[in-house]
Amino acid sequence: MSKAASSARSNTPRRTAAAALVAFTVMAGCADHDPNLRQGYIEGDFIYVASAYSGRLEKLAVQRGATVQAGDLLFSLDDAPERAARDEVARRRAQALANLEDARKGRRPSEIEALRAQLGQAQAALELAQKEVLRQEKLTRVPGATTEQELDRARSTLQQNRERVAQLQAELQTARLGSRPDQVRAAEAALRAVDAALAKADWDLAQKRQAAPAAGLVFDALYREGEWIAAGRPVIALLPPQHVKLRVFVPEPWLSSIQVGDTLRVEIDGTSPLDAKVSFISPRAEFTPPVVYSRENRSKFVFLVEARFEPQVAAKLHPGQPVDVRFNIATAK
Repeated sequence: MSKAASSARSNTPRRTAAAALVAFTVMAGCADHDPNLRQGYIEGDFIYVASAYSGRLEKLAVQRGATVQAGDLLFSLDDAPERAARDEVARRRAQALANLEDARKGRRPSEIEALRAQLGQAQAALELAQKEVLRQEKLTRVPGATTEQELDRARSTLQQNRERVAQLQAELQTARLGSRPDQVRAAEAALRAVDAALAKADWDLAQKRQAAPAAGLVFDALYREGEWIAAGRPVIALLPPQHVKLRVFVPEPWLSSIQVGDTLRVEIDGTSPLDAKVSFISPRAEFTPPVVYSRENRSKFVFLVEARFEPQVAAKLHPGQPVDVRFNIATAK
């Protein structure tokens, strides 16, 4: 899509508002002489739906003029990079989970059985060493039957076997335990870090599919399938009924008689009169003449008044549509 075409389509809602304002200005010059009647127009606050990431527009699920419900798919971008990144993080999470489970476990059953066998051998050697010491002690009572050296050697072997048994008992007890607590905590922290990365990867992937944040009218589709969309560029201009409003300008003397929440009577060509409630009164004048403030000149100020319709009524109105708003102020004054 050319840059000029993209700019033209992206500014469509703004041009509509500008055209409505011009139309309002022209109509104001030819206004009815009814002092209670003011001319205004319908305006819309558009929701511009975009993706946080760039990509090729793979599917445009709606067309201009369609009505969508909240949650309906609007468009999707090519998500191959984000899907690959998400799969990578998912595999790293599986690895981190396996490391944590391994840290919480003791040794394998076969390794524990091998330690038990070694402990049994050491205990048998200890028993033999104890018997050898007793035999050597008896022989020392018989002159010439043994020597002090043989008795010392037997006692040393007994002590070595005792230490060996104690060592294997400790190793067997350790083998039944998992890793040290700090190692387990480190593995748990690593798993939480990967979980956070996986949540981010899921969010990145979800950004490639954009759904309607609210029910409303698809006012415009700004791109076509196959076009490259930059990050943050709107693809759909959505207009929910609750975002449709009336804009009308009233003279300064009327301000004291208009309050937020007041009901206005709106007349539109081809339909019965409608009701709208005042939602906003601008604190600033839209036109300030280059004259000194005086009672005569205050009437030249005009102030913007906005009003909202019921959603079922607003859904039938169109931005830029001219309307007549009837007040009951001028006759009272």
